[in-house]
Amino acid sequence: MLVLFETPAGFALFKVLDEGKLDKVEDLWKEFTTSDSARKVVELKAFNKFENTSDALSAATLIIDSKPTKGLRKFLQKHCEGETLAVADSKLGNAIKEKLKIDCLHNSAVMELMRGLRNQLTELISGLGAQDLGPMSLGLSHSLSRYKLKFSPEKVDTMIIQAIGLLDDLDKELNTYAMRVREWYGWHFPELTKIVADNIQYAKVVKMMGDRTNAESLDFSEILSDDEVEAQLKEAAVISMGTEVSELDLLNIRELCDQVLALSEYRAQLFDYLRSRMNTIAPNLTALVGELVGARLIAHGGSLVNLAKQPGSTIQILGAEKALFRALKTKHATPKYGLIYHASLIGQAAPKHKGKISRSLAAKTALAIRYDALGDGEDNSIGLESRVKLETRLRVLEGKELGRSAGSTKGKPKIEVYEKDRKKGAGALITPAKTYNPAADLVLGQSTEETPKKPEGASKKRKHQEAEPAGAEETIQEDGDQEGQKKKKKKKSKDSEDSPVADADGGKKKKKKSKESEEPPVATAEGEKKEKKKKKKSDSQDAKDVAMETEASGKKDKKQKKKKHGDE
Repeated sequence: MLVLFETPAGFALFKVLDEGKLDKVEDLWKEFTTSDSARKVVELKAFNKFENTSDALSAATLIIDSKPTKGLRKFLQKHCEGETLAVADSKLGNAIKEKLKIDCLHNSAVMELMRGLRNQLTELISGLGAQDLGPMSLGLSHSLSRYKLKFSPEKVDTMIIQAIGLLDDLDKELNTYAMRVREWYGWHFPELTKIVADNIQYAKVVKMMGDRTNAESLDFSEILSDDEVEAQLKEAAVISMGTEVSELDLLNIRELCDQVLALSEYRAQLFDYLRSRMNTIAPNLTALVGELVGARLIAHGGSLVNLAKQPGSTIQILGAEKALFRALKTKHATPKYGLIYHASLIGQAAPKHKGKISRSLAAKTALAIRYDALGDGEDNSIGLESRVKLETRLRVLEGKELGRSAGSTKGKPKIEVYEKDRKKGAGALITPAKTYNPAADLVLGQSTEETPKKPEGASKKRKHQEAEPAGAEETIQEDGDQEGQKKKKKKKSKDSEDSPVADADGGKKKKKKSKESEEPPVATAEGEKKEKKKKKKSDSQDAKDVAMETEASGKKDKKQKKKKHGDE
C-alpha cells in the first residue's frame, strides 16, 4: 500500500512496510516517536518536486478543490500500478479512482498515519530540512489565502471612500468660492446676482464680461440659453448702481472665476470616476439607491464587507446616530431614516409613506450589499428587480392603479344591501311587519289622580309630630329673652319664603309623590320612623341652642349692671 502526502516542496509517495500495524490505530502514533521506528513502518518511494511557487500554488488550489493536477496524474500512473493508494481527502480519492482507475483508501488509520508522517517528515525525506520547509510553507499559505479571497484591484472599495470624501469637500469649496465671486463682483454689478442664479454660469459671465460697460457689445448666447435673461443682463448693466472697479481688481476676480470653473470641471470628472467605480464594485447597490448615496453608505460603514454585516434596520438609520441616541435619551420617537433619505425612491414618496418606503428600501439594500460583497456575480439584476418591487409597493401605498399586473379593475362586484328579514331570491319577508298595539300604552292621568290620596295621612301625622316639639320650644322660650324669639321668627319667615318656591316646582313634586305612592307601605313606615328620629334630634339641638343663648344674654346683663354700678 502506498501513501500520498502533500508538502510545500512537492508530492511524496511512501511505501507502507508493515500493513498489520495499521489495524492498531491507538498504538500507531508510538511508531513515529523516533525516526528509526518510523523508517521501519514507512519508506519513501518517489517524490515529485514543484518547479516554482506558481506551480505549487496551482497544485495546492486544485488539491483543495479535490482535483488532481496533470503532474500528479502522471506521477501516480508511473508509480502506482496495481497498488492501493491511501489519501487524506476522500473526494480526491474518488477523483483519482475515476480518472486513473487506482483504488484509494481513506479511514481513521490513514489519518493517524498522515499525522505520524507529518511529525517525521524532514527525517523521512532526505534533502528537505526544517529551515527550508518553514519559509516554503509560509509563502505557499500567503499565496493560497490571497487566492482564496479572490483579491482583485477592481474590487477595492477604498477608492470609493476617498472619492466620495473628496467630492463632498469639492462641493463645499465650490460653494465657498462661488459665493466669494458673487460678493466680490457684486460691488461692481449687484443686479447680476438676481439675474443669473447658477454659480457656474455666473462665473463664466463675469470672466467674459469683466467691466459691466462691455455687456452691450458681447454675445452671451453660449453661456445663457434664454434670450430674455441676456436682455435683462444688458439692460441692468446700463442702469446699474454698482461702484467703479479698477482693472487690477477685475483681474483678480477673473482669476477666482478660473478657479471656480476648474474645480467644477474636476468635480464632474471625479463624479464620472465614482460612477464607474460604483458600477464595478457595487452594481446592485447603485441600481437601488444611486451612486452618491451608495458611496456614502460604504464610506460610513468603513468598507463594503463591513456594511454587508449590518442588518437592514441599521442601514436604515445609518448616518442619524446622533438623532437616534438623543431620541433614546429623551424618550422621544426614533428617526426613520439617515443617509438613505436622499435616495430617489424615498424622494418620490409622500411624507406619510416615507417611513414605510425607507424600511422596505433598507431591507432590499441590505440584500443587494451582501450580494455585491460576497456573491460571484457582477450583474445588477437583483438591484433592478428590487427597485421594480419597491416602485410597485409605492404605487400601492399611494393608491394608484397597477394595471394588468395587479388584476383588472373593470368588473367590480356590486354591493348588495343586506336584509336579514328577506328570503333569498324572493321578495316576501320572513317575519310579518310589526303593528301598533294601543294596549301597551301607559296613561299618566290615572297615576296623578291616585297619588295625592296616600300622602294625606302622612301629612297629618307630620303636622301632629311638629306640634309636639313646638310646645316644648315655647316653654323654653318663655324662660329666655326676646332675642331667642326674634331668631325663631326669622327662621319661620325663611320657611314661609321657601314654601312658594317649592310650590312653583309642582310638576317635580307630583312626580316624587307618584313614586312614593307606587312604593310599598313597608317602605313608607320605615321612612316615617327615620323622619321622626331626625325631627327629634333637630328639636333637641334647637332647645340646646336656645338655652345657650339665654345663658349668654344673662351674663351680658350682669356685666352691664356691674359696669353701671362702677360708673355710679
